[in-house]
Amino acid sequence: MAPHVTPISPTLSATSSTPSSLPDEVYDINVPFRTDALAARPKVAAHVRYPMYLPVWEKAFFPTLPPFDFFDPALRADVYKPNLLRPGVKATNLSPKMGTELTGLQLGDLSSDAKDELALLVSERKAVVFRDQDFANWGPTAQEDFAKHFGKLNYQPVTGAIPDHPAFHIIYRDGNQEEISKYFEQKSTANIWHHDVSYERQPPGYVMLCILDCPDEGGDTVLASMTEAYKRLSPGFRSMLDNLKATHSSEKICNFARSNGGLCRKDPVRSLHPLVRVHPVTGEKALFVNDEWIFGIQGWKQAETDWLLKYLMDHISKGHDFQVRVGWKRGTVVMFDNRSVCHTATVDYDGVYEGERHMFRLAAMAEKPIPVHKD
Repeated sequence: MAPHVTPISPTLSATSSTPSSLPDEVYDINVPFRTDALAARPKVAAHVRYPMYLPVWEKAFFPTLPPFDFFDPALRADVYKPNLLRPGVKATNLSPKMGTELTGLQLGDLSSDAKDELALLVSERKAVVFRDQDFANWGPTAQEDFAKHFGKLNYQPVTGAIPDHPAFHIIYRDGNQEEISKYFEQKSTANIWHHDVSYERQPPGYVMLCILDCPDEGGDTVLASMTEAYKRLSPGFRSMLDNLKATHSSEKICNFARSNGGLCRKDPVRSLHPLVRVHPVTGEKALFVNDEWIFGIQGWKQAETDWLLKYLMDHISKGHDFQVRVGWKRGTVVMFDNRSVCHTATVDYDGVYEGERHMFRLAAMAEKPIPVHKD
């Protein structure tokens, strides 16, 4: 059986420019990949609300992360959540199936016990939305310290971070009309349903998104419950999926960055994960499948793989009754469970007339995905 993690061969260094993607290929227009994407930085910084969070590409190289022990903080939590849902805090469900908005608290006031209870709430409700937060003003060290409560932070291989803080994944859409036009010459939508960095041996469990600036409307994030998506399938179909494993790889994104003038700060990673994973906190089964990182299904031919992935992604993208759509306003922070949530940004604005979409992601890595059936 293939190992869970192997470097893609041939191994390329972080500064290699060997292209294996077409020069006109497009990938994801939500984030810049080129190290010269913000060449006019002083001009850009002059009107950006949080200029210290503009993406930079430091010439660092990160080795493949070895296996590590992970204990889910939700397993320490009081099931009644008295420290999180204290008097004055209001919890409003965004939909029956998933999503909760909490008001009446600041993230900076949460004790360690309250953070454990937040992890439990995120595991149960899949996504938790906070409004009117001052989290964006804490500074990178305090923001990282908060996220580290939930696990070891991930370093993204190709997109920009902030100086000396490689765990920050900067999402900055600056209204580059030429790039947007090129993208939509090839694509009919900018939606890419994905789990964040699912190619890692131990992918993130808890993911935080913090908005820095955004248009008055547009640029929403849509999240789908992969637990409910799994439940909607027939028993026979679920039984088949329970036994399958898929190969997730970062090879495509690394090659795209290199061939477009960017850096890849990690050797590409390939991991074999179950197509259905078991949540360590809730015990629920969830589909672990996405549009971005899966390259094949173990033991299946390519045509069979293509058919199944298309069917499952159509099922997920059309499942509006197990999705929530989060609109961004300044002061919004979202934490979601990357193990049981697939998500996509919506690029329905151009960033010129409506304003930039600027946010950061901190992703706390968790356990190796747990299969339904142990080998």
